[in-house]
Amino acid sequence: MAEAPGGGVVGRIYGNLGRLLGGKAAAGLISLAYIAIAARDLGPADYGVLILVHTYVMTVGGIIEFPGWHAVVRYGAQAMEAGDRPRVTRLLVFAGVVEMTAGVLAVGAAALLAPWLGPRLGWSPAAVAFALPYSLAVLASIRATPAGYLQLMGRFDLLGAHNVVAPLTRLAGAAIAIWTHAGLHGFLVAWLVAALAEWAVMWALGAWVAWGRVAWADLSSGLKGVPAENPGLWRFMWGANADVTLSEFAGRATPLAVGWILGPAAAGLYAVAQRATAVISQPALVLGQAAYAELARLAAAGHRGARIRAALGPAIGIAVLAAVPVCVVIAMFGPRIATAIAGPAFAGAAGVMLWLMLARAILLAAPPLSAALTALGRPGLSVRANLISGVGLLVLLPPLLSGLGLAGAGCHAIVQAVVGVSLLTVAVRDETRVADPRIAEARA
Repeated sequence: MAEAPGGGVVGRIYGNLGRLLGGKAAAGLISLAYIAIAARDLGPADYGVLILVHTYVMTVGGIIEFPGWHAVVRYGAQAMEAGDRPRVTRLLVFAGVVEMTAGVLAVGAAALLAPWLGPRLGWSPAAVAFALPYSLAVLASIRATPAGYLQLMGRFDLLGAHNVVAPLTRLAGAAIAIWTHAGLHGFLVAWLVAALAEWAVMWALGAWVAWGRVAWADLSSGLKGVPAENPGLWRFMWGANADVTLSEFAGRATPLAVGWILGPAAAGLYAVAQRATAVISQPALVLGQAAYAELARLAAAGHRGARIRAALGPAIGIAVLAAVPVCVVIAMFGPRIATAIAGPAFAGAAGVMLWLMLARAILLAAPPLSAALTALGRPGLSVRANLISGVGLLVLLPPLLSGLGLAGAGCHAIVQAVVGVSLLTVAVRDETRVADPRIAEARA
């Protein structure tokens, strides 16, 4: 029987998704446990400070870091298609060196800015002081190169297992903080240890899979020629990095703005609402990750039109339909859910929870669409969409927060989601109309 266009690809995408979601589901359940512990012990204000310290560090790191996983998957797929193992090895090492160098700079920048920004976000002097060593938590996101290699090798089972490392460490740390009555300082230590574990385990998994598949002899020619043997590598890495930075910045900037304008207690309420609604956003991010490897293989084989669209349509449609019952549950039981997660002091989080859930439901389409544009070698189009919707629309957030309180953050999320997905949809539609790979290459 002839295979429907994109059918096999869709099957592989959802196979990858299934392997990743097992870890994400476990991580989600564990995260609810450690959030319940931390929120009940600290209360809205101190829990807000915990969230603000972590979000600040990850935001600064996200701006400076230079993840290489998109390049590893895209150019690695091309090299594997050509049977060129040494090129894969050189690409992997090159991306790792670039990413770690940027990571060191990100840690330093987070430490230097903390004493200035911390007091403006409502941190206590003790929290400001601990923010200096906490800057090492940036390393939690400096693991894209081994993650990309695991995707390239189809080891989505290991990526799924890795998802539980940080939540399990946080849960253990939260239990210890409660037992020792360590307060905010104890939870900050627990979150830092979890970030370092997340970083170390991913690099260990990448090294384990690479063992026996790469050789030092592959590096005999050095790394200077890597950009030449991967045409457009630097431009692609800059574009993909800007896309990741902008897409993450928008989500991280909002809680920081809430803390800056409304205070740490409001930031704590917003953080609980974010966590309660993350139940549908995480699968979307995983779907984009699962789809990218298959879309990159299609693009490497010269497919840019119908096959790409046939792979995207069902993937996005099923994800959006799955979000509908979750939105209904949030609408009906929002206050009970907020109280069940974090305790009676956080019942006020229910007001913004439904807004965020609707925004996240719309955004379910964004990761697969961005993955398609990146796989097609057009990450700049995704960057443009994220720049307009994520960063450009941030100017609306302060007046909305001042006028509507936390509800303003929810309204802002809806506007961002609609604009972002609309721009991505138009870009993918235009790019997949190109049937001739030579025309597409000329446009890139």
